[in-house]
Amino acid sequence: MEKKRLCHSFFKRPWRKILVIMKLFFLLTCCFTLSLSANSLAQQERVSLKMKNVGVEKLFDEVQRQTKLYFLFNIEQVKQLGKISLDVNNETVESVLMSVFKNSDLTYIFNGNMIVVRPRDAQDDKEIKKIVITGKVSDAKKQPLPGVTVQMKGVAIGTATGPDGKYSLTIPNAPQKFTLVYSFVGMLTQEIVYAGKDTIDVVMKEDVKALEDVVVTGFMNIRNSSFTGNAVTVKKEDLLKVSKTNVIKALQTFDPSFRIKENNRWGSDPNALPEVYIRGESGLGVKQLDSDALSKSNLVDNPNLPTFIMDGFEVDLERVMDLNQNDIENITILKDASATSLYGSRGANGVIVITTTLANAGSLTVSYEGRLNLQIPDFSTYDNLMTASEKFETEKLYGVWNNLNSYLSSGQKMEDAYKELEAAIADGVNYDWLKVPTRTGVGQNHVLRFMGSQENWNYMLSLAYDDTQGAMKKSDRKNFNGTMQLGYHKNKWNVRQSLAVGINKSQDSPYGQFYYYVQMNRYWEPYDENGKPVDYFYHPLSTYGPIDNPLYDYAVGKWNKTKYTNLRSNTIIDFTFSENLKASATLGLNRKSKTSDTFTPPEHKYFQYVTEIEKKGSFARRESEETMWQVRLALNYNNIFSEKHMVTLGVSAELSETISDDVDWSATGYISSNVSHPGMSMSYPSTGGTSGSESTVRRASLIASANYYYDQRYFVDLSINYNGASSFGENNRFQYFYSLGAGWVVSNETFVKEHLPFINEMRFRYSFGVTGNMFVSPEKSLEVFNRNSSSTYLGGIAWTLSQFANSDLEQQNTYQHNAGLDVGLFNSRVSISLNYYNFLTNNTLTDMNLPISHGFDRVAGNVGKIRNEGLDGNVRVGLYRNTEKKIDWTLNASFSKRKNVVVKLSEGFKERISMHNKGMSTNTDLVRYQEGRSLEAIYGLRTVGVDPTSGQRVFLKKDGLTTTLEQNADDLVYLGDRQPKLNGTFSTSFFYGGFNMTIGFGVKWGGKSVNQTEMTKGENASLTYNLDRRMTKYSWKQVGDQARYKNKYGDYGNLSTYICDAFIHKDNVFSCNNINLSYTFSQDWFKRATRLQSLSISASLSDIFYFSTIKRERGTSYPFSINPNFSISCTF
Repeated sequence: MEKKRLCHSFFKRPWRKILVIMKLFFLLTCCFTLSLSANSLAQQERVSLKMKNVGVEKLFDEVQRQTKLYFLFNIEQVKQLGKISLDVNNETVESVLMSVFKNSDLTYIFNGNMIVVRPRDAQDDKEIKKIVITGKVSDAKKQPLPGVTVQMKGVAIGTATGPDGKYSLTIPNAPQKFTLVYSFVGMLTQEIVYAGKDTIDVVMKEDVKALEDVVVTGFMNIRNSSFTGNAVTVKKEDLLKVSKTNVIKALQTFDPSFRIKENNRWGSDPNALPEVYIRGESGLGVKQLDSDALSKSNLVDNPNLPTFIMDGFEVDLERVMDLNQNDIENITILKDASATSLYGSRGANGVIVITTTLANAGSLTVSYEGRLNLQIPDFSTYDNLMTASEKFETEKLYGVWNNLNSYLSSGQKMEDAYKELEAAIADGVNYDWLKVPTRTGVGQNHVLRFMGSQENWNYMLSLAYDDTQGAMKKSDRKNFNGTMQLGYHKNKWNVRQSLAVGINKSQDSPYGQFYYYVQMNRYWEPYDENGKPVDYFYHPLSTYGPIDNPLYDYAVGKWNKTKYTNLRSNTIIDFTFSENLKASATLGLNRKSKTSDTFTPPEHKYFQYVTEIEKKGSFARRESEETMWQVRLALNYNNIFSEKHMVTLGVSAELSETISDDVDWSATGYISSNVSHPGMSMSYPSTGGTSGSESTVRRASLIASANYYYDQRYFVDLSINYNGASSFGENNRFQYFYSLGAGWVVSNETFVKEHLPFINEMRFRYSFGVTGNMFVSPEKSLEVFNRNSSSTYLGGIAWTLSQFANSDLEQQNTYQHNAGLDVGLFNSRVSISLNYYNFLTNNTLTDMNLPISHGFDRVAGNVGKIRNEGLDGNVRVGLYRNTEKKIDWTLNASFSKRKNVVVKLSEGFKERISMHNKGMSTNTDLVRYQEGRSLEAIYGLRTVGVDPTSGQRVFLKKDGLTTTLEQNADDLVYLGDRQPKLNGTFSTSFFYGGFNMTIGFGVKWGGKSVNQTEMTKGENASLTYNLDRRMTKYSWKQVGDQARYKNKYGDYGNLSTYICDAFIHKDNVFSCNNINLSYTFSQDWFKRATRLQSLSISASLSDIFYFSTIKRERGTSYPFSINPNFSISCTF
C-alpha cells in the first residue's frame, strides 16, 4: 500500500523534475548493470585448447575462433610471454588467461566482448594474489557430477560444476590456508584443505540417508526432514531386487498401505489390470453393482484408483504396467493430504509419482540387459480334483448309471456308454485336462541404452522390447518402449526434452476360461483318434443336450486381440534467477490410440442355423483415442536466514485438457476362419452395428505451497489448490483444496543430544487437509440425448432425453488426518516410521434412484460418506555392516491395519441398492452396501448344519432362534469382512562384495472369504462334472451322518444352497513373494580383462509359494504361475 501512495504522489507537479531525474538514473543503472553482466558472461565463456610451444598470438586467435571474444594488444609487449603449452577441455577463458599471464609483467581486463592486454601496475600486483582453483568432481563410478556446489568455507565465494563435472573457482585476496566445501544432493559433503595445489579433483560418495531425505511430489522436491506429509520413496535398485517384471506388485513390498486387491479369478493373466488402492477404498463403484463386474476391462473403471504421475504428467495404469522398468529412477508414494493436496481433485486416492532416468553427464556409455522370463502354471490348489476312476465310482454311488436301459442325448444306449467308460478307465484313461490349455510360457526382455554428454548437451536413447508369454497357451503381451532425451544446460538455463513411444500388442488365450477345463471329467479325452478336438461329450445327467468341448473356440479359430500406441512428449524449461529463486515451464503432450478386435469365424456353432452367407461370421472392433495436453508454470523460492530460518515457497498454475473418442462397430459375412480382415466382410449387422462416444475434460489449477523450518527443530507446511474441472455440475466446478501440517524434530533438541545420544532421529508430525476425486466422466452432470434411429421427428432423426442434468454434482472430497512418528536409533541402524490416519470421504459419487415421476430411474449424485481409519508402519534394521569387507545385511518389515466403514448413504442410493442387497447367490459373494459396515462386508444366511436324519441343510431365521429349511433374503445377516485386520511384508537383503541376495515374504491375517470351491464342488456339486474329493468324504450319505455337505440323493440333490456361514472361512495367508540372487563384476582386474565397466548376472523367482487357511482353487479363469527369471546386464 505504501508503494501505491508513493507512485501516486509522483504525478503531482512539484515532483515531475524528480521523476525525470529518477528515470535517467534508472536508465544509467540498467546500462551499468548490462555492462557488468556482459563482462561476467564473457569471463565465463569456455574453450577447449591443445597447444604445444606456440606463441601467444596463436592462443588469441584460437580463443577468438571458439568464442565471440576478441583481443586488443601490443605485439612487442606480448613477446615476453614466450612459447606456451596448454591442454584444457571446456575451461573458462578467465581461467586460461590467469594461467598464461601468471608471473608476468602483463595483465588483462574485460571490456564487454573485448579483452585488453596491458602492462601491470602496482595495483595489479595486489590483485594478483587471487587464486584460481580448477578440477573435476565425479561419483564412485567415475561419472562426472554436474551442479556440485564448490564453496570456500566461511565466506560467500563459490561456484558449481558444469555438465562435464568441471569447475573453476577464483578466490581474490586468498589467505595462505583455507578450506573448500563440496556439496551435492544425495552425496556426502566433503571438506578439503587447500595446500597450494591449483587443481583439485574430487570423488563424492553417496549419502544413503540424504538420498532418502528428498520427497519428490511431482511439483517440487522437499526435504524429508521438514516435510509433514507421509510419503514412501523407492529407488530403482530396490525395485529391481524385488521384481523385474511387475513394478506395481513390487511396490507392495515397500509400502504396507499400497495394496493390490487379490483377484482369484484372473490369476497371472498378463492382460488383466490389477485393482489397486492406497489406504483402503473410499468410492462406490457403479460397475460393482453390474453383472459383469469381474470382467478385465472394468478394472480400469476403478473409483479407488490412485493417480499416477510420470515426470510431472498424469498417465494411466495400463501404461505404468507396460513401462520399461529400467527407465524408472525412483517412485514416490504420496499418501496423505499434506502430500497430495497439491493435486487437488486428483489426490484423494493417493498419488504415485514416477521419476524416469535422466541423461547423465559424462562420456558415452552403452548398457545392455537381457532377460529370460518363465511362467510356470501353479496347480497346487487343484490337487483335490478326482481322478477318472474316483469320479466314475462316485457317479455309481449316487445312482447316475442306475438306468442302463435309457439313452443318452446322443442316442447311444446308456449301457453301452457305461461299458465304454469302464473299459477306458481299466485301460488307464485319466486325462489331465489342466494341461490342455496351459504351458510353461517362455518370454524375453531386452534393454539397450546409450547415454552421455558433450559440452553443454546431454543425451540418452533407451530401447526396450518385452515379450511376456502367459501360462495359458497363446496368451501374450508384447511391448516396445523407446525413450529419447536431450538436455541443454548453460548459465542459468536448463532445458530438457524427452520423447517416448510405447507400442503394445496383446492376445487373450483362444482356449477360453480355465475353469471349463477344470470341470471336465478325466475319463473324457479332448482329442479323437485322428488328433482333432472332439466336438461334444455326453453324460447321463446332461438332459438338456451335449457338453461342449472347451477346446471348441480355439479349434474353429475364434480370437481376441488388442493393440495400442502411446506417444508422450515432455518439455521442461528451467531458469535460475539466483541461487534461491527458480522458474520452470513444462509442457506435456500425450496421445494413446487403442484397438480391440474379436473375430468369430463362420464355422462357429453360433451360426449353425444362419443360412445367409453374408451373416455368417463376425468381426467386432472397439477403437479408442485419448489426447491430452498439460501446461504448468511454476516459481520456487528457498532461502536460509540467520542460519536458522529455512523457507521454501512455491506457486504454480496448471491447465490440462483430455479428449476421448470411442467407437464400436462390427461387420459380418466371412467365408472362412482364415479370412478375418474387416475389409473382407460382406455386410454390417442390421441392428447394433455401431456405437460410440466423445468427451472432453478440462482442468485448471492455481497452486501455492509454503514450508518453514526453524533451527532444524520445528517445521510447518501449508498448501492450497484452487481447482476446477468440467466433469462436475456447473454450480460446483471450482473448489478449494488445502492442507496444513506441523512437526517437531525432537532429536535436534539439546536435551536429547546430551542425554539420549543413541537417538539420532526422532520426528513427530501431523497434517490435515482436503483432497478430491474426479473419476466420473463429464456427461454425468449433463443432459444426455440418445439417437433413436427407429423413429423420426418432423421428418428427421429422433433424439430422446435419456438422462437429467445434475448441475449441483460436487467433487468427491476426502478430509484427511495423519499423525506420524519417525525414529532412527544407533546411527540409523534401526529406523522406524509409524503413521495413524483417519480419512472421511464426503459426497461419495455414484448413481442414485429417482422417483418414477421423473421418467428416468437414476442420475449421478453425491450419495454418502465413507471412513477409512488405520495404522501403517515400516521398520528397517541393519543387522550387520562392515564397509571394509563390503558386507551389509538388513531386515525390512512393514504392516498396515485398516478399518473401513460406510458412515452414511442417501435415501436415493438406498432405494437403488435395496433389491440388490436382497440378492442371493450359490457361488458369488455379491457386493452390498450398508451403513455401519465396510465396503468389503460379507452377508449371507446362518446355518446350524446338516440334518442327520434327512441330509437337508437347516438355516436360522434373522432372529437367531427359529430354524427353517427355507432360504429367504430377509434372513441375510453380516458374516464377516474380506478386509484383513493386518497386511504385512518382511524381507531381508544380504550384500557381500558383488554378491546380493534378497528374499521377500507376505502376510495377511484376520480377513474372511467365501470358499467358492466348496460351494460349487462340494455343497452344490453337480455330478455332471468333475468334483472335489471332499464332496464324497464330507457329504451326507445315510441317516445319522454328521456331514459338512448336504444330501446329494434324489430331489434333495437338486436344491442349491446359497452363501451361508458354513462356507465363510478365515483367509489367513503366508506367502513367499520373491527371491533374488545377483553378482556384479566391477573389480579393476575385470575391467582391464574385459574392457567392460561392469557385468551383472542375476536369477530371481517370484510367487514361490502361497499358504492359506482357506482351501480353495486359485486362478479360476486363468491360473496363477511361478515365475523364474534369469538376466545378464553389462555396461561399456
